[in-house]
Amino acid sequence: MANLKDIRSRIGSVKNTQQITRAMKMVSAAKLRRAQNNIVNLRPYAKELLKVIADISITQRVSHPLLNPVADPKNVLLVVITSDRGLCGGFNANINRFAMNYYKENQSKYETMDLLCVGRKAGEFFKKRGVTPKKTILNLAREISYDLAADVANDLMEHFTEGHYDSIYLIYNEFKSAISQEVVCERLLPIEVKEAHLNDEILASPDLIFEPAPEKIIEDLLVKHFSIQVYRCLSESVAAEHGARMAAMENATKNAGEMISNLTLTYNKMRQAAITTELIEITSGAEALNG
Repeated sequence: MANLKDIRSRIGSVKNTQQITRAMKMVSAAKLRRAQNNIVNLRPYAKELLKVIADISITQRVSHPLLNPVADPKNVLLVVITSDRGLCGGFNANINRFAMNYYKENQSKYETMDLLCVGRKAGEFFKKRGVTPKKTILNLAREISYDLAADVANDLMEHFTEGHYDSIYLIYNEFKSAISQEVVCERLLPIEVKEAHLNDEILASPDLIFEPAPEKIIEDLLVKHFSIQVYRCLSESVAAEHGARMAAMENATKNAGEMISNLTLTYNKMRQAAITTELIEITSGAEALNG
């Protein structure tokens, strides 16, 4: 059984841990605020850009390799976005579990199904299960920027246009709120424009004359749109990570507080019992002397 010194030492250790978790919560809250503002400003732009592409491509009947889906895709690339660090609750576990189930369920449908991992946790998860990713991108939280997203987008577009893959899917955590994230699997390439155009008012008339040509406009907009979409998904994942870590550290801080209360109560009980025992012994000795 632990003595008073052991319990006092453990209380001090838990208090130190509580200070660390409280500080990590505050840091994650500050980072979440910046990431959330970035997402709120980015979503409308990405959505409207896709609407413009859909409107021009449908009304002007423009065809482009990034817009043409393959009837029977055989080679598929699965991009999985996680974090490099842990201590964020079930953030990485949910993504990895979903991605592994998707991989097992759909692997037999295609001739090739490769993985590209963004984040150390995804790469380590699949390697332990005998699936080696084609590439693993690290330091996402530190280097999240449009330039990084553009580099990733250019690599994916190059693989797609050269015929290495017929479809590219992305699995990531979509940011809903500070305490809520949703695992999403969406097709990045070929780009789906019909759903963006559906139920929207037609903005461009088929009789309009474009300068430069609609094909050139679509070419430039598609490259920009794809980079923006990749940047948006990376930003969604980073914001969701900070939200999950903030919630996890808040729960850890509360649990540490409860543990400190329980240990303090146990310490006081044991201390009172020791004092009572000493008083009884002194009283008994005095009675024995008075005999």
